[in-house]
Formats: sequence, structure tokens, C-alpha cells
Amino acid sequence: MDNKSLVTATTRHLDYLQTLAPDTVVRLGNDLCSKDCLLESMETFLDILKQKPSPEELNSAVRKNFILYQASGRKKEKEGEMLITGYYEPLMEASLTKNSPFIHPLYTAPDSLLTYRNPATGKKTTGRQDTKGQNIPFWTRAEIEEGNLLAGSELVYLKDPVDAFVLHVQGSGKVRLRDGSLQAIQFAATNGREYKSIGKLLVDENKMSREEATMPTIRHYLEQNPGEQKRILHYNPRFVFFQWNDKKDSPTGSMGLPLTAGRSIAVDPATLPTGVMAYLISQKPVLDKEGQLVKWENMQRFVLPQDTGAAIKGAGRADLFWGNGHYAETAAGNMKEQGQLYFLVKKNARTNAKNMAAQLTSLQ
Repeated sequence: MDNKSLVTATTRHLDYLQTLAPDTVVRLGNDLCSKDCLLESMETFLDILKQKPSPEELNSAVRKNFILYQASGRKKEKEGEMLITGYYEPLMEASLTKNSPFIHPLYTAPDSLLTYRNPATGKKTTGRQDTKGQNIPFWTRAEIEEGNLLAGSELVYLKDPVDAFVLHVQGSGKVRLRDGSLQAIQFAATNGREYKSIGKLLVDENKMSREEATMPTIRHYLEQNPGEQKRILHYNPRFVFFQWNDKKDSPTGSMGLPLTAGRSIAVDPATLPTGVMAYLISQKPVLDKEGQLVKWENMQRFVLPQDTGAAIKGAGRADLFWGNGHYAETAAGNMKEQGQLYFLVKKNARTNAKNMAAQLTSLQ
């Protein structure tokens, strides 16, 4: 890819690292990296990029200055093999008022949505209070949509419940309102319920093979089987709430950074570091002049872990943000490729990190 997008993503990531607590430490294999280590690594990489090196010069500079750590990958695959998927910024037709066919709402986070610490686990939990003032789980997708439980919290209305579901999965997007204006919307919160894949449901029910379970195929199945649509969509109890994104052209990731198309990835921060430059090897789609997918080709590029996702769990998953437009939608909807992910840390930059390990109660 182009140097400009990588400089943009790296600069944004460096700004994020500056905001981390001084005692931040991340683990890479058997090594630890302090905040100073993270900053020095990212600053060195950005300095190299600003020299506008050729691919050969960049390769040489990375090998000279950095240590590479490979993500361990999926347990059932050979070591280091990961499943690489994609996501994008959808564009949907919408209305600010409920007016047929715009009858399927996206909601803002309601006042009834609470965050509290679960006394059994000690972890923060999303839920609500019952009539007795007791903290209980928030309503599921089915309960919300069947019971019209969030009346008054509507943000915008869409034509199609599948479009609304896609926005829930992608986490952000743009809507074209009735006056022709475009408005960006972004993730605000969830109902705290566990994400369940409707693609896996359709595979388990032998409605399609694992290879066929892409977003275009799933959408086609739902269109052809309207009687099953509600049951299938309600299989995923997780529900996303949205807000307007008036300040940024790019969607914002979970770390508060504007995402960069082709450069930002979502990972599981519980198993993979988010403060480190990464290098992704996988496959990307090739489209013909009519915009149809015709083949896949090798893809190797530097990326930044700047987002998370409900379906992105473990050290064997990464989700590449493709941006917006037809190619982005096609790539994100069809991408289920094998790949590897490497993290870059500057040589000799791990100062004092190991000495801090004894003081840590948890590692990010």
C-alpha cells in the first residue's frame, strides 16, 4: 500500500501511546515492553517512514532495527496460523422519522443501560435494574425488537432489518438521509450480551457450508427465506447502540482512534498487544471491471491494532478494516483467509520492563 496511509495510521497510534499510563507494560512472548519501549519503537518506525524509503530500503531498515514476534495463532491450526477477516463502513439509506419503508430503528444507548461490577466475577458488566432495584442482564436482541422496549431512544430508521443487523456487526457506518445529506454513526455501547454468529448457525443447520458462510451468501439466504429471517437474526442476542459521529470523517475504533482503511485491524486485547506495530500476511480479493470477485492474491502489509470486535477473540483472529465503497464491502463480506501476524519492537528498547513484572497484577 501507499506510504501516506501508513504514516497517518502510525501517527495516530503514536498519539494514542502518549496517553497510556506510565506503568503500562505489554507482553510479547516471554518478553515485556514498557510504555517507553512502545513509544521508542513507534517513533523509530515513523522516522523510517518519513524518509519515504523504497520497499527494499524499508525491508532492510525493519530487519536492522526491530525484533519480530509472531502471534501464536489458532489452537487447532499449525502454530502461527490465524483466521483473517474484514470489516468495513457501510452506507445505508435512512430516515430521521419513522415513515414506511423506514421502520427499523437504530437506537442510542438508553438511560436504563447500566454498567456495574459483577460481585461474583469482579468484572464490569452491562445490564439494567429490575423493579426491585436489583442488577440484572440487559434485554436480548429478540426481547428489544419484539417488545418495543426502547421506544424514545431511536436515533434513525432503516428500510431493512438485515441492514440494521449489518451495522450492528460492523459497529459504524454512514447513512444517507431523505434530504440527501450523509451522516456518520458510530458505536456507543452494547447490551452486554455475548455475540453469537448467525453464519455458524446456518452452517450448523446445514443451510450452507463453512466456506459459503460469507456475508453476501448469508444476506442472500435471508432474502430468499423471509420466514426464517427473524429467528436467525435473533439468534445473536448481542445488541449495539449508536451515536452520531460529527467530528470525524473516519469511523472511530474502540481505542478512540480514527480508523485507517487497509491499515487498522481489530484484535483481542486480552491475548494480543495493541500498542505495537504489526505486519500482516494473508490474501486479498481481486475484482473485475464489473466489480465481481474473480480471485484472491497475496497480501503483505504493515497494520496497526486499533480496534476490537465481539467476534474477534483469541490469538488466532484479526479483522482488517477495509474502509468504505464497493471494494471494501466485497472484501469485508467475503474475507475468511488464513494468515500470519507479526509484532515489531525496536531492538534494545525493552529497558526495565522485566524489572517491572513483579509489580504487575495483570498484563495487557
